[in-house]
Amino acid sequence: MESLHTLPFLRESILYLVLAGILIPLLQRLHINQILGFLAVGLILGPHGISEWLAPLDFLKLISFTQNEVITQFGELGVIFLMFMIGLELSVARLLQLRQWVFTGGSLQVVITASMIGCIAYGFGNSYSVSVLLGLVLALSSTAVVVQIMSDKRILATHHGEAGFSILMFQDLAVVPILILVEMMANHSQAGIAMITFMTLAKALALMVLIYLLGRWLIQPIFVYFTKSYRSDVFMALTLLTLLGIAWLTSLSGLSMALGALMAGLVLAETQFRHEVESTIEPFKGLLMGVFFMTVGMNIQVQEFVAYGYWIPLSVLGLFLIKASVLAVIFYVGKIAWPKAIETAVLMGQGGEFAFIVIGLALSLGILSTDLSQFFMLVIAISMFATPLMSLIAKKITQWLIRLLETDSDAETLLESHLPNQVDGQVVIAGYGRVGQLLGHIFQTLEIPHIAMDKHTQDLGAHSKTRVYLGDISQTKVLRRIHLENAAAIVLTMNDSQDTLKSVIDIRQTYPHLQIIARARDSAHAEDLLKAGANVAMPETLEVGLQLGTHVLEHLGIAEGSILHTIADYRQRLSPARPMP
Repeated sequence: MESLHTLPFLRESILYLVLAGILIPLLQRLHINQILGFLAVGLILGPHGISEWLAPLDFLKLISFTQNEVITQFGELGVIFLMFMIGLELSVARLLQLRQWVFTGGSLQVVITASMIGCIAYGFGNSYSVSVLLGLVLALSSTAVVVQIMSDKRILATHHGEAGFSILMFQDLAVVPILILVEMMANHSQAGIAMITFMTLAKALALMVLIYLLGRWLIQPIFVYFTKSYRSDVFMALTLLTLLGIAWLTSLSGLSMALGALMAGLVLAETQFRHEVESTIEPFKGLLMGVFFMTVGMNIQVQEFVAYGYWIPLSVLGLFLIKASVLAVIFYVGKIAWPKAIETAVLMGQGGEFAFIVIGLALSLGILSTDLSQFFMLVIAISMFATPLMSLIAKKITQWLIRLLETDSDAETLLESHLPNQVDGQVVIAGYGRVGQLLGHIFQTLEIPHIAMDKHTQDLGAHSKTRVYLGDISQTKVLRRIHLENAAAIVLTMNDSQDTLKSVIDIRQTYPHLQIIARARDSAHAEDLLKAGANVAMPETLEVGLQLGTHVLEHLGIAEGSILHTIADYRQRLSPARPMP
């Protein structure tokens, strides 16, 4: 019976699962960023949290993680799976699609930011190598935090959202050479720097080639053979074997397991099993990310915040200022208007999760001191906590900037000079993405006079007979410029829900009798648009569901009249897209 009580770390495992089971749904319900929630729990329940703050209360140890060995093992597991999931998302096709922003914008951001931060670190007395490492580490932003906030705000599909996501992709790729650099620094004392550099790079390059060949000639055929008769347990076993096997291979070669996990993700991302792997590990994604971020929180000593005094908040603010300034300029040069450039840049101004990985590795190898690593882990963690607040402040600043530019004589710099002089009798399509282009083709077929406007410059109307102009209809200056009073109607198809709502408000105030038809994200957004003055607001999710239902009913042999009556009834009952009285 003794063996029943010898399972190692049972209490800690149960505690973590209880926290994850309660915390994840609670954070989702409260619309709190999941990563920040896990970080906070790690800070509070870690060995430097309440069990230490309230030491006389022994019962708190029952709900706290007090063993460093447990924390270390949980952390290693979390790092491996986090890097694997990042690797899965870095497909070659996605990189090629966004290559200009990824490689040009991303490399400029990392190099410029790292140089600025590295110079500051060197000025504070750090060695040249440590300054370089800190500059590179702090140049990285949090992919997990930024992407979740962008997704919540529904800006990932916008031009500035794609630009920000592209730079995050480059930062994820940059982790590979940074990890190699850490290995080189660790071996610096054992041989000449030139020889160590050559040997480390050669070893890493040879390992990457070997892993690529293994993926192409061994891993993919094994997946094909063993998944002919699909079994979820076999597929899971093969996925874990690939992940842990490649991570073990890199550790045998003297490189980090985190690097191997990233490569394993890249290998599987280029196979036809990529989406199946993603769906297989999806149930564990929140748990595994929770393991990593809780571990990070557990390793941070909050008491040090008081010891460092004002240096922590000053460093956090400085990090946001440096990174946001560099990113805003890059976005603006990439044809993103200043307001959106600033807002997106501030959103990416925090430190990233990879910084915890690199700093932890550098600490274990003796490159960074304990005090220095604790200081920067605090800076990075607090910058991540501050991101929602900084994003809100940036939004207020950009709104003020827009109002300022609208009343300034130089506001023409926000616009292209070639806007239409008049739109008499024409339908105006605002937003020329996929929905706008479809409407354009329909209007062409029926020979309905129309024009289109979009705030992005990429290939506007390149393969269309529709006249497409560069301009942002949500800007009051543009609205006044194109004189919509005699337009037949305006159709708003923009991706950005806030831009759509602002446009409806401004258009209705300026042109009370103009017909406004708007694309809505969902029913709640449609209600907001109707209240703001839209004549029709069509929720895209509802219409897709009704169209799918129509096809299913046709396949089942339901009479056409019955289908039309049923779908029309549900459209009337569920859609808020009612004409204005």
